[in-house]
Amino acid sequence: MDQIQHNFITVRGLNFHVAELGEGSNVVLFLHGFPEIWYSWRHQMVALANAGFRTLAPDYRGYGLSDIPPEPEKTTFADLVADLVAILDHLGINKVFVVAKDFGVRPAYLLTLLHPHRVSCVVTLGVPHVPLEPRKYRESLPEGFYISRWNEPGRAEADFGRFDAKTVVRNIYILFSRSEIPIADEKQEIMDMVDASVPLPPWFTEEVLATYGALYEKSGFKTALQVPYRSFDEDFGITDPIVKVPALLIMGCKDYVLKFPGMEEYIKFGKAKELVPNLDIIYLPEGTHFVQEQSPELVNELILDFLRSHM
Repeated sequence: MDQIQHNFITVRGLNFHVAELGEGSNVVLFLHGFPEIWYSWRHQMVALANAGFRTLAPDYRGYGLSDIPPEPEKTTFADLVADLVAILDHLGINKVFVVAKDFGVRPAYLLTLLHPHRVSCVVTLGVPHVPLEPRKYRESLPEGFYISRWNEPGRAEADFGRFDAKTVVRNIYILFSRSEIPIADEKQEIMDMVDASVPLPPWFTEEVLATYGALYEKSGFKTALQVPYRSFDEDFGITDPIVKVPALLIMGCKDYVLKFPGMEEYIKFGKAKELVPNLDIIYLPEGTHFVQEQSPELVNELILDFLRSHM
């Protein structure tokens, strides 16, 4: 991992950290989720760079080593997309392959829909492209549903604030690695769902946790709570939501996202292909929400095969 370069690019009034590895005209843009950071793509960056791709993995505004915006509570998904376009323009990159994970899937597909000439194809992990109208999950899940809790201004801040950043990341990684949706009891906070004695997933080491902890210690969680958790109802003014480029969804069969109301049916019975007609879906039987870190060699191979078939 030492060969990965760390560059800082000033665009739109903020200084953005962009990890980069590899050379050439075929550029892969990696978009992280939460509680991840550029570092969650370390295995894929090395593999794709060795295969002849140039790889870029930015930290979003307010995440990791990128600047925190002056008013994090006003950050939007539209900001993230505009930031990505500005970074690509600054680097003189006209077109990219996009690989995205978790909530990074939304800016990935927004980039594709709003700037179709900039994207060759899209690979997403753990989350499909879904309709852009407001989500209904909170209406059909208990009050303790983690997204409902984190959507409430101040509640997650108070919950997270009882612990250091490393412990917060640890607890969320453990929760999100399970096959059930994190739902707290009425008088319980989300962080209280993980006991200190619970071990990390076997593929997630203390050294890796320390890296994540240090990055979130720097950035805090204020922007991360705003985007995604308080921005899902954002209106993008998109009149044609059909994605025209080829796409691949890599889905772990033990990913808790499949338990979201209607999600498994949406993916398995063709609804996802209504928005993304040229969509391939690959299921990993033992895959959790973090397949790119859990099974990096397999995921690297799947991504490479797909990108090569669309060059």
